[in-house]
Amino acid sequence: MKKLVPIAMSNRHIHLSQKDLEVLFGEGHELTKFKDLSQPGQFACEEKVDITGPKGTIKGVRILGPVRPDTQLEISVADSFVLGVKPPVRDSGDIKESPGVVLTGPAGQVEIPEGAIIASRHIHMHTSDAENFGLKDKDEVQVKVDGKRGLIFDNVLVRVSDKYALEMHVDVEEGNAAGVKNGQMVEIV
Repeated sequence: MKKLVPIAMSNRHIHLSQKDLEVLFGEGHELTKFKDLSQPGQFACEEKVDITGPKGTIKGVRILGPVRPDTQLEISVADSFVLGVKPPVRDSGDIKESPGVVLTGPAGQVEIPEGAIIASRHIHMHTSDAENFGLKDKDEVQVKVDGKRGLIFDNVLVRVSDKYALEMHVDVEEGNAAGVKNGQMVEIV
């Protein structure tokens, strides 16, 4: 039986803590949903911020909700060149000793001491999917992409929770290199 998973490309985005959200947008501000994302409870927000590093600024980076305990910026390698930072490739939430940046919103500015990462390619998997595929949380797998630019993604982290929906996430650079389209089915090999 083939282990098929839909794939989606993730563009640069930021997750904010409530404290940073209020500095950037004003006291008591709540995020405004723009659209739901594939993972239950997750959403893209109307709000955007500008991100500044030692070399440059990227304007209009979308915030994803809901708020989190810590602020985290997820960017691509090309974005890191624009900003002039050297973020590690990490699992979401693992921001220890990653570069900091300056965030600018309509009500203020925040300098985060750490938080910029390049997200590891990963598969969100519901517990029932993991059981069907014979996988567990934190496993690493290979994923085959068919097509003219087909390739095999190595070191794909499996993230299992009863709160997840089945979907593989890669950043835009990885997705474009493989010629994938959002929703395309790829195979765990």
